[in-house]
Amino acid sequence: MSRKNCFLSKLVLIFMIAVFFTGCAGKSSFSSIKDNNSFLSINSIDKSPQEVFLSAWDILKEEYLEKNLNHQDWTKWKERYLGRIKTKEDSYVAINTMIESLNDPYTRFLSPYDFAEQTRSIDAKLFGIGVHIAKVKDRVVIIDVIADTPAKKAGLKPGDIILKVNNVSTKGQDSRHIADKVRGKANTPVNLLILRGKQQINFRVIRKEINLKSVEYKILKGNIAYIRISSFLSAETSSEMLKALKATAQAKGVIIDLRGNQGGLLPNAILIANMFMNSGVIVSMVDRDDEKKVIKADPGDGIDERPLIVLINQGSASASEILGGALRDNKRAILVGQKSFGKGLVQRVHRLPDGSGINITIAKYLTPNGTDINKKGIKPDYTVKFTEKDFLSKKDPQLDKAEQVLMLEVVKQKAITKLDSIAKVPSKKMYCR
Repeated sequence: MSRKNCFLSKLVLIFMIAVFFTGCAGKSSFSSIKDNNSFLSINSIDKSPQEVFLSAWDILKEEYLEKNLNHQDWTKWKERYLGRIKTKEDSYVAINTMIESLNDPYTRFLSPYDFAEQTRSIDAKLFGIGVHIAKVKDRVVIIDVIADTPAKKAGLKPGDIILKVNNVSTKGQDSRHIADKVRGKANTPVNLLILRGKQQINFRVIRKEINLKSVEYKILKGNIAYIRISSFLSAETSSEMLKALKATAQAKGVIIDLRGNQGGLLPNAILIANMFMNSGVIVSMVDRDDEKKVIKADPGDGIDERPLIVLINQGSASASEILGGALRDNKRAILVGQKSFGKGLVQRVHRLPDGSGINITIAKYLTPNGTDINKKGIKPDYTVKFTEKDFLSKKDPQLDKAEQVLMLEVVKQKAITKLDSIAKVPSKKMYCR
């Protein structure tokens, strides 16, 4: 079996057995094939709002990490809302109130819209024109235009203000509603009235399928590979990483930038760690029954032996911390930047009968050295600050330090390789004549 086929087989296997995993600060995600009913304990069928609430109540009772459910009698919630939930909104309020009693920021309710958005992110694709928008001072502003998309080809630019979508004013509408209007079926047009400076411009853009990339790479001075992973949320992240390593294979060393990466799918962190490791523990997870599951690197899967630096900061969380912790604890990488966020909890996502969902904390994870980093974070080997002044001056002292440390590691590796080659040369025997 080829290395590529072996990787793809392993990707499918891990995605089928992995637990669901979320990022920090409310950014949620899930791993697995999303319609696999072995993960979704409730089928998507029409049920009453009362039954939706009871489904959530039962899932939390059976799966939440703390069996005592934050030291409370869980039956009180069933009794409190029995016969009182009449509408969809009633059930959502009840579920949210019940979840808030757990005092866990990572266990949370997802409306049908949020659940659908989460699914789009995991699929790493959507149908639209390829822009990111945000509400700025009551105006809808394009903050980013994705490369090689209809928006880019049509000439839309960051900073453009969307005044109208299909002749309907954006005034008073939230960005979520406008995003829905811009999206649509492939090969259908959307008309935008754009304000650029003082000029109003009409754009007619044909929607297409947009593939969202989470891995970007380039070669820096000194023949260094720079690979930025912006998120582990996409099901394509690990395969994108494989392509990035292949494309930069001639570089002397690698810098992986995880700054601001809030996490995502657990299998992505495992697969990417294994690209640099042939042995050792990647991560351990402890569930509500105190049972420990240890995930180890597979011998022979490590495809990259080059010197490696990982950049982290306060925004690096969950899957980012798993990858960084695995590579550092196994002495495979050096960490540069600032202390990570500190999210050491694992979540599973359940879809509820009406299309809404809940993220539930089901386990905690430990780095290979057995360290619980929850609320503590991972301290880098080299702490380097990145200030607002640096940003405004377009400077990056953290990346500069990473390049400096990496070049030293490249020199060390060359020296070790040279010594090894000398040691392998057989000594010449002397014969007397």
